[in-house]
Amino acid sequence: MKSLTRSGLWVRVWDILEASDYKTQKGLLASSSQTSSDADGHHSSQQYDPIYRPNFNPTTRLPRPEISEPHPPHRNGPLKIASMSDAIDLTGDGGVLKKIVRHAKPDATGPTQDLPLVDVHYEGVLEETGEVFDTTHEDNTIFSFEIGKGSVIKAWDVALRTMKVGEIAKITCKPEYAYGSAGSPPDIPPDATLIFEVELVACNPRKGLSLGSASEERNRLEELKKQRELAAATKEEEKKKREEAKAAAASRIQAKLDAKKGGKGKGKGK
Repeated sequence: MKSLTRSGLWVRVWDILEASDYKTQKGLLASSSQTSSDADGHHSSQQYDPIYRPNFNPTTRLPRPEISEPHPPHRNGPLKIASMSDAIDLTGDGGVLKKIVRHAKPDATGPTQDLPLVDVHYEGVLEETGEVFDTTHEDNTIFSFEIGKGSVIKAWDVALRTMKVGEIAKITCKPEYAYGSAGSPPDIPPDATLIFEVELVACNPRKGLSLGSASEERNRLEELKKQRELAAATKEEEKKKREEAKAAAASRIQAKLDAKKGGKGKGKGK
């Protein structure tokens, strides 16, 4: 594994943790000159960032917790790409294919409105060459992000919604659901199809919220929505009644006018 392939994310981690001594830990970087930063402290768009999207909010890789069914050990050499003939087409256009490698337990949970934060363990390879360009297996860490916030490539947002905790899946991502025609030099070339083997380790509430408080907040918002919908429906019904009453009054007035005209006509006839 080339150390450069992981420098983008780890420099972000150092910036977040403000731990300058972390630069030499585990030999993740050969030199700090391998990356460049602009005036605001953001890395050049030419440097690979794992699962990067334009409004990426840096997240921290954390030591991976022990689980009852550990992931297979890190492979030596390129990941062998298995056949995806029995994969599930998650997008309907072949853009995101999913093949389950290990099923979750029947009672396992998955990402929800109350549990949008996910911890994942993954390895990514280029479909064309089988070369590993990023992995968390090397140092047994996890990567955390919130689903639906645009902080990861589209394929991840699509695929992780379908997974359960403990599940391992192989995700094939076409360029339009990954880095597109621009790629992410130097590690990901233009129009590259990527394959990730992803393990969903955990699902959590948003930071600052417990599962109970998140559920209560969602219920409060749903109740508020119902109240607004009811108020809007009542207002619309009242408006309809006013229009009907106005139309009925106009009809009565017109009938009286017609009656008067009819009476005058009869008088003249006599």
